[in-house]
Amino acid sequence: MLRVPTFMHVNEFESLKIQDMTFVAYRNQDPPLRNEVFFEEHAVIFVLEGEKRFLAPEGETRVRKGDVVFIRRGYYFMQEALDRAYRSLVFFFHEKLLKSFVEQHIELVSGPLQEREIDNPLLVFEGNPSLNAFADSIFPYFQRPTPFLNQYLRLKSHELLLLLFENDVTGQLKAFLHSLYIGEKLDLEWLLQSYYLKPLSVAELARLSGRSLSVFKRDFEKQFGTSPAAWIRKKRLEHAVFLLENTSKNVSEISFEIGYESVSHFIKAFKEQYGSTPNLYHRTKNAIV
Repeated sequence: MLRVPTFMHVNEFESLKIQDMTFVAYRNQDPPLRNEVFFEEHAVIFVLEGEKRFLAPEGETRVRKGDVVFIRRGYYFMQEALDRAYRSLVFFFHEKLLKSFVEQHIELVSGPLQEREIDNPLLVFEGNPSLNAFADSIFPYFQRPTPFLNQYLRLKSHELLLLLFENDVTGQLKAFLHSLYIGEKLDLEWLLQSYYLKPLSVAELARLSGRSLSVFKRDFEKQFGTSPAAWIRKKRLEHAVFLLENTSKNVSEISFEIGYESVSHFIKAFKEQYGSTPNLYHRTKNAIV
């Protein structure tokens, strides 16, 4: 699983980083892969060439050249089109920057928008001359050093958000940023059912929920009567048993399917829970049948 923007090293991508924000110019001319990607921050993507498919718990979204996408922090399957290169300009926004923007423009997100339901983690905007001109205005900063880079790019981030507000005909972006500003939290049961088989840490799940780690653990224990780590471990291993009993998948395949990034950690956890290794459990069950 890729974690972005953490894995986007300077030597692999053109990037600019300022306080609370990262700008990345991304290009891929290799054969596309179906990647599992965890967006650690909310982001805006300008699709400059090619196409990309995003698959989230809420459904599938396809974007193509010219589209601009606001993507909420979260876990996605992503795949680029097979027949063309993909190129994009990506802006990662720390939550603090977004809250600061809303605070300065609170009048833009108040009123009936507060009650609007937010039903999609990806919001797709059609490109237009204003958005295209904005993207073009960013590229010179990748080559031109300036002592005022932080100040320039902070202003550009506000310009970008205002441009998206101007094109936010459904009000979904305004509603989301308002919910972020007031500290609205995700439902824990929905969050865990959507993500417990993904290789996310408890700290990452806490961020997705809109809670600090301590509040997440407290709220979780109050609702489920156990810790997040214990609940996730139990549910993953129960699913592993289902796969061992009902599929021909091997231990490595099952390990990754249930969210373990290390096969040895999966085997150890399984043995602690069920008293035998996954392979032995599988052979024993088959012998009984």
